[in-house]
Amino acid sequence: MRKYSNIIAAYSIMLFLIIMVGVFQSWSIALSILNYCLISAVMTMGANIQWGYAGLINFGIMGYTALGGLAVVLVSVAPVPEAWSAGGLNILASLVMIIGLVFGVKFIFKKFKNHKYRNYLITFSIVIGIILIRLVAFPGIEAIESVDPAKTGFLGGLGMPVLFSWIVGAIFAAGLAFVVGKIALGLRADYLAIATLLIAEIVVSIIKHEDWLARGVKNVIGLKRPVPYEIDLQNSPWFINLVEKLHQGKLNLLSSVSDKKDMLNQLVIDASSVYVKLCVTGLFLTVVIILLILTQKALYSPWGRKMRAIRDNEEAAGAMGKNVVKEHLLIFILGSAIVGLAGAMMVTNDGLFTPGSYRPMRYTFVIWVMVIVGGTGNNFGAILGGFVVWFLWVEAGPIALFLINFFTTHLDETNTLKVHLIESAPYFRFLMIGVGLLVIMRYRPKGLIPEKINVKKI
Repeated sequence: MRKYSNIIAAYSIMLFLIIMVGVFQSWSIALSILNYCLISAVMTMGANIQWGYAGLINFGIMGYTALGGLAVVLVSVAPVPEAWSAGGLNILASLVMIIGLVFGVKFIFKKFKNHKYRNYLITFSIVIGIILIRLVAFPGIEAIESVDPAKTGFLGGLGMPVLFSWIVGAIFAAGLAFVVGKIALGLRADYLAIATLLIAEIVVSIIKHEDWLARGVKNVIGLKRPVPYEIDLQNSPWFINLVEKLHQGKLNLLSSVSDKKDMLNQLVIDASSVYVKLCVTGLFLTVVIILLILTQKALYSPWGRKMRAIRDNEEAAGAMGKNVVKEHLLIFILGSAIVGLAGAMMVTNDGLFTPGSYRPMRYTFVIWVMVIVGGTGNNFGAILGGFVVWFLWVEAGPIALFLINFFTTHLDETNTLKVHLIESAPYFRFLMIGVGLLVIMRYRPKGLIPEKINVKKI
C-alpha cells in the first residue's frame, strides 16, 4: 500500500476537485467532467500502449477516434429503406469491386514477381478498377444523398444495440491500424509521426465529405443510448416518488401546494440529468477498470518486458531473435483499437456524431499532452493525465473568470481592460495547459506518476 501512496494521493486530489465542481457549480457539470475524464483515460491508455510500451509515435489518434464514432452511426442507427432502394446495390457492388481490386493487385504482385512489366500491369489494373468503381458508385451516391437530405440523405446503420458499436469501433480502428502499420511502421520515428497524422486527416476528410456514409458535416443526431432518457425518468412514478422522498424535508418547508409541485418538478428534472450521468459514469468506469487490469497484466508480463526491451534498444532485441516489426505492428493495432473504443464511447455520451469537430488539436495533441503530463509507460499516470488535462481544459474558463473578477474588483465594470479580460476568459485554457505543461516538464520531467523500472540489485 505504501508504494501506491502517491497514486492514491493524486487520485484523491483529483476526486476532491471534481466534488468541488459539484458543490460550487452543479453535480450535473461535475459528472459531465468525470465522464469525459474517463473517456480521455481510455484514449490515453491507447496512446500510452503505443508510446509508453513500444516507443511508437502515433499522431493519427484523431482518425481512430473518428472511426470509433462512425461505428456508432453505422451500427446503432436504423437503416433508411428509401436510400437502400435508391442506391444501396450500387454501393454494395462498388465494395465488392474494391475487394476484388485489392486481391487482384495482390495476385499480380505475387504471380508476376520477377516480370519486367509487373508494375505497369498493376498500375493499369488500378486505373481501370477506379474508373469502373466510379461508374458504378457515383449514380448510387447521388441517388442516396437526394433522399430527404434535410433529415437523412444516407444509408443509415444496422439498428443494433449501441454497446455493440463500441466493439465495432475498436475493430474499425484496428483494421485501419493494420493497413497503416504495414505501410508506415518501417519509417523513421519522425516520418512515422507525419504519416500517421496525414492518414488521420484523410480519414476525417472522407467522413466529412461522403454524405451517403454518415451525413458528412450535416451531422447525425439522436443516437441511441445504453442508459435511460431524462424525459422517460421524469414521467416515471418510481423516480418521482424517489426524488420526493429524498427531498421531503425541503418540500415540507413550503406551505403552498402549487409551490411544492413546482419545486418537485424542478427537482425531478435536475435529478434525472444526474441519474443518467451516474449511469454513464458506472458504464465508463467499468470499461476503464477492465482496460487498466488488462494493461497492467500485459505491462508486467513477459510480453510487456519484451516490448519495453524493444523500445529501449531495437537492435539488441532484434539480435536476440525478437521480431521487432511484428511486435510493433501488434502493439500499434492494440493501441489504436482502444482509441477507437474511446471514440465510440464519446459519441455515445454526446448522442450525436459531428465529423467537423475532429481536429488535431483536440483529438491528437491534447491526448499526447495527457500522456506526457501523467507519465509515459505508466498506466496509472496516463489515466491521471487524462483527468488532470481534461479538468483544466473544461474549468480553465471558470477559473480564469473567477481570478479576473477577483483581481479587478477595484476597476469599473466598463473598464476596457476588465471587459477585454472577461471576454478572453474562454481562451485561457490554452494558456493554463501550456503553463501547466511547462511546469511539469521542469519539475516532473517524467510525468506526475513516472514509469517504474524494477532493477534487481546484485
